[in-house]
Amino acid sequence: MIVPRSIMIEIGISIGAPMDMKVEDGKLIVTPVQTDDRMGWAEAAQNIAAHQDADAAEWQEFANEGDSELTW
Repeated sequence: MIVPRSIMIEIGISIGAPMDMKVEDGKLIVTPVQTDDRMGWAEAAQNIAAHQDADAAEWQEFANEGDSELTW
């Protein structure tokens, strides 16, 4: 489906944005799908951690001078 740029701007979407389509009372209703910007990040981080090699593991032990003095 091709949506005119002026309509895309009005509803706040960009090219390739996921859309939900349904028919109600003979009318096609298209709405943008609301997604979490960080969706999938936790799973990706777990996957990276599970598949790291020995060199990558060494970097986790690397610290900067003065790190122990930082307050979080």
